[in-house]
Amino acid sequence: MSTPIIPDPIRAGIAKGWKILDAAALTQDRVLEADVVIVGSGAGGGVTAEILARSGLSVIVVEEGALTSSSDFKMREAEAYPALYQESAARKTVDKGINILQGRTVGGSTTVNWTSSFRTPAATLDWWRRHYALPEATPETLAPWFAMMEARLHIADWQGAPNENNDILRRGARQLGIPTGLIRRNVNGCWNLGYCGMGCPTNAKQSMLVTTIPAALDHGATLITRARAERFAFKGERADELLCRALDPAGVYPTGRSLRLRARHYVVAGGAINSPALLLRSQAPDPSGLLGRRTFLHPTLISAAFFPQRVEAWAGAPQTVYSDHFLAGPPDGPIGYKLEAPPLHPLLLATTMNGFGESHARMMRDFPQLHGMLALLRDGFHEEAPGGSVRLRADGSPELDYPLTGYLWDGARRALLTMAEIQFAAGATGVQPAHEMARRYASWREASAAIAELPQGLQLTRVASAHVMGGCAMSGDERLGVATPEGRYRGLANLSVHDGSLFPTSLGANPQLSIYGLAAKLASGLATALTGRPAARPAA
Repeated sequence: MSTPIIPDPIRAGIAKGWKILDAAALTQDRVLEADVVIVGSGAGGGVTAEILARSGLSVIVVEEGALTSSSDFKMREAEAYPALYQESAARKTVDKGINILQGRTVGGSTTVNWTSSFRTPAATLDWWRRHYALPEATPETLAPWFAMMEARLHIADWQGAPNENNDILRRGARQLGIPTGLIRRNVNGCWNLGYCGMGCPTNAKQSMLVTTIPAALDHGATLITRARAERFAFKGERADELLCRALDPAGVYPTGRSLRLRARHYVVAGGAINSPALLLRSQAPDPSGLLGRRTFLHPTLISAAFFPQRVEAWAGAPQTVYSDHFLAGPPDGPIGYKLEAPPLHPLLLATTMNGFGESHARMMRDFPQLHGMLALLRDGFHEEAPGGSVRLRADGSPELDYPLTGYLWDGARRALLTMAEIQFAAGATGVQPAHEMARRYASWREASAAIAELPQGLQLTRVASAHVMGGCAMSGDERLGVATPEGRYRGLANLSVHDGSLFPTSLGANPQLSIYGLAAKLASGLATALTGRPAARPAA
């Protein structure tokens, strides 16, 4: 057998004896014990697993998805979405108004995200400090934790030139006097392919799949895959065990086999939506009445533009340019939005954009010349942007009820106008907002008049999200938070939450680095509490 050109660290780890249990292969029920059981292997779970395992604690990580690796990532949408995403990249809000992209694989969304890395904005931290009794929510307090994870995950300025898709955002904004910045990325030796959303085939993306999870396994942790965390059993104010259901090889149906996991402490890090859902299924105490509530999405608007030159938005680093110009106002004023230029691939583009028949076929024929722009609305700071609520279907699976209010629709209209103006300023020959009643407009004058009149509403304006936050909010005030500032779940002495569900509002920035830094801080505190010693640092 020939040596692969690109080494596969996952296969190498399996060969050297990592403790991995694929629940799909179970032929009998199992009971396992550890110092700590962690639910989820994404940004929060992965960071927590490495720090706790390096600190000498026995750790079990439970992941609903499968263990895949660079050898499995073929840069094909039809394979990647069912294998690596929640609900095959088609998870939706209850009213089907928002499509939600979330990972479901070892590494969670870090395995499939677009590498954008921002520290938590100062304005957001200031809001949390003033409104949620979080005195340590300051850039200065969190800076060492961000720096630690930036070093761990090679988060740095992207040295390559922006691809044409991103440079259009930069050029158009410059023409209008709108400032832009460059996005830092968590990559090491990136090949500049542009297929980050389908799993990195070269292991350049420093996701949890190739960094913290392997480090935890090297230090004796156990990884259980294709196992759904069903519910906790409680005794008094403690979690006594976690019941998990084994899933079939496709990760869809329970096989009938189960695992009971027992630990001194449990960490819930399944991501916003799934973490609150697990606690709801478990009928966890909820003294604040906020469990599952105030779940945020950065509701995202989309604008496509067509250019004379080839854009090839599928090629090159996916997101390298941004603008926060429209976030400069007070967080509780008219809703602000962040601008970015996403990668475009045929399947996701075709299902996200509006139109059908000849108009849709025309758009797809023009795909090489098509540019895409996103506007991420900053929800959670205004009484008319309270987020959504996680609730359970009859079978116990989660769904998110997220009402879209007039306040949000006002932001959607302004965002669509902004994006169209920037695209025309960059030289677009046509702009098509993602809206059921929109068409391709040939000039800024025509587009601005039309967008101003488009009715904004459910099933008309296309809205998406890849940033799910909240639902287990942390706060120093027990009336305002499900968890304490240390991530401890109120009402349960041995359960913590370490993921983006802790955020009391949305961030106004892509969340992965905020989760990394917060999880590092919380996991270090937990390691010290459980061992009586200073926590180990993650690998440099």
